[in-house]
Amino acid sequence: MKSFLLATAIAVLPLAPVAAFAADPLFDGARLTEHVQILASDGFEGRGPATLGEDKTVAYIAGQYAAVGLEPGGDLKDGKRAWTQDVPLGQFSIDGPVAASLTVGGKSTPLVQGEDIAIRAAMTNVDSVSLANSPIVWVGYGVTAPERNWDDFKGIDVKGKIIVLLINDPDFETGKGDFGGKAMTYYGRWTYKYEEAARRGAAGVLVVHETAGASYGWATVKNSNTNVMFDIVRQDPSASHTNLEGWLSRDATVKLFAAAGLNFEAEKKKAQTRAFKPVLLKNVSFSADYRVKHAVIVSKNVLGVLPGKTHPDEYVVYSGHWDHLGVGRPDAEGDTIYNGAVDNATGTAAVIEMARAFAKGPRPDRSVLFLTVTAEEKGLLGSEYYAANPVYPLSRTVGMINTDALSPLAPTTDFNVSGDAKQDLLDLLIAKGKASGRVFTPDPSPEAGYFFRSDHFPMAKRGVPAISFGSGVEVITGDKAAAKAWADNYTRDKYHQPADEWGPDWTMDGMVADLTLLHDLGQDLANSRSWPEWAEGSEFKAIRDASKADRK
Repeated sequence: MKSFLLATAIAVLPLAPVAAFAADPLFDGARLTEHVQILASDGFEGRGPATLGEDKTVAYIAGQYAAVGLEPGGDLKDGKRAWTQDVPLGQFSIDGPVAASLTVGGKSTPLVQGEDIAIRAAMTNVDSVSLANSPIVWVGYGVTAPERNWDDFKGIDVKGKIIVLLINDPDFETGKGDFGGKAMTYYGRWTYKYEEAARRGAAGVLVVHETAGASYGWATVKNSNTNVMFDIVRQDPSASHTNLEGWLSRDATVKLFAAAGLNFEAEKKKAQTRAFKPVLLKNVSFSADYRVKHAVIVSKNVLGVLPGKTHPDEYVVYSGHWDHLGVGRPDAEGDTIYNGAVDNATGTAAVIEMARAFAKGPRPDRSVLFLTVTAEEKGLLGSEYYAANPVYPLSRTVGMINTDALSPLAPTTDFNVSGDAKQDLLDLLIAKGKASGRVFTPDPSPEAGYFFRSDHFPMAKRGVPAISFGSGVEVITGDKAAAKAWADNYTRDKYHQPADEWGPDWTMDGMVADLTLLHDLGQDLANSRSWPEWAEGSEFKAIRDASKADRK
């Protein structure tokens, strides 16, 4: 997810002196602007994996890595490192129109793809999906959490049925309960809900879209799910996916429940309690029919490394995803190119310029790896692949600093990260920020589950200390209300839409300040003998501790 978009409210913070954010000679706003303008230009076609846009993007990043003085850090080919790591992916797209409908009392009512429903291409290697009058089961939040004594399924057999469920956790609306209150757990992510449906053998799963619970609007759902889909290559894809996966609009859901004699809001309240029982919807069924094209393609992660002078087998990682949504459905103006300027040309530009800063400075003791990954927008697939198939041992990876969608506005007195998982790496960042006059703002929207939505997460779940940095919102120059309005407008009207393009109002001064902070953090790590740890009680601590003998 996009880091600076965490800002949904502005805290009242003391202003730091403007001098604290003077441009560091290590970073140049003009170069950052140039990278973003090139990467987000129409000629790069939205940087979709397995497209000409990917070829251009990978070549551009590798060329920049070489120009600043990095060494190739990717796969070994003929005894030499390449600039890239091959990432085999399943590619899936809907071939032709989608016919979807609800049958109520024998009468069929169509569901319009992109308006009422957003069906993804099946990722189970089938050539078509055909469901005729499949029963529908309402399963609340669709959560099975034995450690919380919580089971929304209560033994109901959903094989061959369509399950309808809510996004987020049962605690989301009340802010209190067995799932940590407002802070989303992994049970609240749509990825978990799809996985649980597959484990139970459902014919399909439809997630009810509500903007607050999802933390994004229907336009984002539509554009992200009706495009070409990708997945890692799986031996048994049906163990992770049902044939039908998608989202149902709230309006369509309300009508569906009414047709079954139920009140949606009342049912949602029932789902917030442990006593909830699933309901087989009476008098209604679901049908769908569409063809699917599928193939295996090879996308690329791009890796450049600056070898350390003393401990070259230890690695500090800077990362960002280079991909966006490519070419897709037209917007109201007929624009079909999803340029992804903020998301994530800014993060890619950040990694390139971070590489330049390290390469032209004194050689650090530890190696520094600069990793730009593919297919983040398809489910963190490039970072997942790297974490599962690391070029460099995870046990000797000091930490990962990820940049995803930095703010192109003025410098801020504050900053944040995606989720607030307790770890030394975050503590070090907070201390480094404080020394430069900046204040850490805790995640203002823990219910959105940002920790699970950016490329640091595949590394974190394997024990590597990892953060995804977010620009702040408390600008030190200009109109604070205007800055917040800009961020709100981006979330509403540009995020995952063709309108995410470079703008002449971009200053890049804030990115310069952000990168200076992140450079100083990484430089400290690269010249130290310290190994950041997860806090006691973290779900990631045990796996990190298990590899402690590998760290000197």
